[in-house]
This record gives sequence, C-alpha cells and structure tokens, in this order.
Amino acid sequence: MFQILNDYSSELLEGFQITLISSVIALIFSLIIGVLLAILQISGKKLFITLANIYVEFFRNIPLLIIAMFFYVVVPVFWVPLSGFAAGTIGLTLYTAAFIADTVRAGILAVPKGQMEAARSTGLTFIEAMRYVVLPQAFKIVIPPLGNQFISLIKNSSVLALVAGFDLMYQGDIIASETFNVFDTYILIALIYLLLTMPLSYLMRYLEKHWSIN
Repeated sequence: MFQILNDYSSELLEGFQITLISSVIALIFSLIIGVLLAILQISGKKLFITLANIYVEFFRNIPLLIIAMFFYVVVPVFWVPLSGFAAGTIGLTLYTAAFIADTVRAGILAVPKGQMEAARSTGLTFIEAMRYVVLPQAFKIVIPPLGNQFISLIKNSSVLALVAGFDLMYQGDIIASETFNVFDTYILIALIYLLLTMPLSYLMRYLEKHWSIN
C-alpha cells in the first residue's frame, strides 16, 4: 500500500482534488436547489407544488449513473459537449438536490405553524418569513439527516469514474489495472475517502450539539 502511495502520489493527489472540487460544487448547488424545491413544495401554489414534486420523484427514482451518463453521452449529441467532470458533477447535483429537498421540507413542516403566522403578522412576506424565521429553525432540526446527505454526496462522487471524470475512484481503477494489486489499491482509496467524509461527519455532530444548546 505504501509503495502505491509513493509511486502514484501525483495521480492520487489529482484524483483527490477533483473529487473534492466536484463534491464542493455539487454540495453548494444541490443545497440551493434542494431548499428552493422544499419551499415550493410547501408554498401553497398548486403549480409550484406539482412541479417540485415531479422533480423530486423523478430524480429520486432514477439511478445516479443514468443521470450522469445522460449528461455525458446524450447532451453532447443534441446540445453542447460536456467533460466527464462536468457531466458527473451536474448529475450528482441534480440527484442530491431531490433528497435534500425532502429533508429540508420535513424540517420546515416540523417548525410550528405559529412561527410563520407570527412572522407574516409583522409585515414580512412569505419569502422573508421563510428566510429569517422558518428556515433557520428548520436547519437546526435537520442537521443529522442533512449531514448524511452531504456524506452520501461525497461517496456518490465516485460516479465520475464511470464518465472519465478523473476523480479519486478513476485514478484508483487505473492504478489497480497497472499494478494488479487490487486489494491494496482499493483499501488505500477507501482510506482517502474517509479523509473526506470523517471531518464532515464530525462537523455535523458539532453543529447539532452547538445548535441544540442554543
């Protein structure tokens, strides 16, 4: 294992960086999209609710690989060419957003309705009341499941390996094929993924304890 780490350090570092960048991009945009979808789902507007529900059900029930392959293979034929990195990251973002939407919606529904009514009575619009009153409380409630979604996102970023995304898993496949040392290679890749997910797990636990006190 240490020999692989020494001989392929540059490839592993490149894969680590690409996995990290893809995960951060997907995390930011999936959170934004997921929150917007959650708000639409409880907006009270039938059209918005229907559209948001269609999105969530569609992406929740389709394998991530199919979504990534769609952007990698189909989109370039009819629209614009996308790199494996772009296709995988877009697919990862859209897929994760559906699960985040469900998580955030559950948090919003867990906030007492009186909070929204009180905020609206002070003159705040629906969006302002949601932003300043309801969402902060909802996020405190859903920190544990939201953290699980973020961790799953990092692990799911390995889908880039199947669309030539040059991520950590892609580099691991190349190294395993060159060295024929499959066991050590994938153990090493698994440990590197732990370096990505464990700090996030501890951060979410810290936020959960900190916000529960406050």
